[in-house]
Amino acid sequence: MLAYDIAISELLKLGHELAQTPSHKFDLANMRVLLEALGHPERRFASVLIAGTNGKGSTAAMLDSILQAANFHSGLYTSPHLIRVNERIRVDGELISDAEFAEIHSRVEQAVQKLLAQEKLPWHPSFFEMLTAMAFEYFASVGVQIAVLEVGMGGRLDATNVVEPSVSVITDIALDHQNFLGNTIREIAGEKAGIIRPHGVVVTLPQHPEANDIIGNTILERDARGVSAVPYVPPVSPGAEAVWAEGGAYPLTVLGEEIRVESPLPGRHQLRNTALAIAAAVELKQFGFAITPQQISIGIRQTHWPGRFQILRSSGGDPEIVLDVAHNPAGAWALRSALSQHYEGRPLIMIFGAMRDKAIAEMAEVLFPLAEKVILTHADSPRAATPEQIEQAALHSSAETIREASVESAWQRARTLASKDAVVVITGSIYIVGEALRILQGRK
Repeated sequence: MLAYDIAISELLKLGHELAQTPSHKFDLANMRVLLEALGHPERRFASVLIAGTNGKGSTAAMLDSILQAANFHSGLYTSPHLIRVNERIRVDGELISDAEFAEIHSRVEQAVQKLLAQEKLPWHPSFFEMLTAMAFEYFASVGVQIAVLEVGMGGRLDATNVVEPSVSVITDIALDHQNFLGNTIREIAGEKAGIIRPHGVVVTLPQHPEANDIIGNTILERDARGVSAVPYVPPVSPGAEAVWAEGGAYPLTVLGEEIRVESPLPGRHQLRNTALAIAAAVELKQFGFAITPQQISIGIRQTHWPGRFQILRSSGGDPEIVLDVAHNPAGAWALRSALSQHYEGRPLIMIFGAMRDKAIAEMAEVLFPLAEKVILTHADSPRAATPEQIEQAALHSSAETIREASVESAWQRARTLASKDAVVVITGSIYIVGEALRILQGRK
């Protein structure tokens, strides 16, 4: 077995990042012990830490692309992955190679085993803690100047929160992961606000009143400086929305210069994520990362972030496809808005699968009425809901549903059902979209 395959096998033995045993409480103490044993790699580069419920991955990808356009040696750490775990760790836009992944895993695992033997760790770090430590070690070993880090879940006790970020960013907050973060927007916002540092800088946008209240009070309590990204959100009129939905551009004044903003990530919700990325890039100037307005424009235009309203045009007799990782009601509403803007009047066939712990009924009520038929399917994950469970949860959606046992069979069924001008929408979970992308990679 190759070293890379061994590394992946060892990581998978640790279980899913959310499937922690009751004794494995969320705690940053063990993460700090591990990083100390590694020589504190997280201190050898600057960082931007991004938390939120929706949009944090898109915001991270855009900011990293801006840094690359400004010729900074940058790292990007995101989660989860679509197809391969290597996607989570990138330098200058390139995924960590299999050989580097295996080497870094070996280095971190050796440190873990030594700490366990010395009883300095009570248990083996989790899947996510290992990958986070590996990302820090890799970024430090290749000498990145700055890393953009997406929080995995929450913020306060997330493994990424051991860094001292130059800038913290909080994207839109909604209900998700309630089993871990709390049952209200206020509780969840409290966890996200945990990334705000005393006397630090935090970039955000006005959102849900309860989230605003928690973020604002945390900024005051910690004597931090709150930066609003509102100046970078263009005025939205019905006409402007239509232009943006079709991938259009808009003028924006940044650092006193007018630039053209054109993102490959369509949808009105991406206006907010783009604004957050721009505001964070502007704030980095005071930390020695001088970025020009034109580099911001280029970086946004060159952003590549698959699975976020990703459109695959019709080819070889197959229908046009939209892939979107919407996995909670807020994400479902954003997808519904984008679909309405892009495909009003065209028939939709939807392939939908979700994790059992998600708000399936609410997502179904938002999305299913848009489709002529909804094909319910099951991702290859122990957390995935079965088609029967989804059907039961979606009883009130009044949509015509079909059950298929796998994403592959769901795709084949969609191909047969889709009329000439139909669009197949694949959504509900990053796992569903990832499996679909693997299937579609061979499509001409």
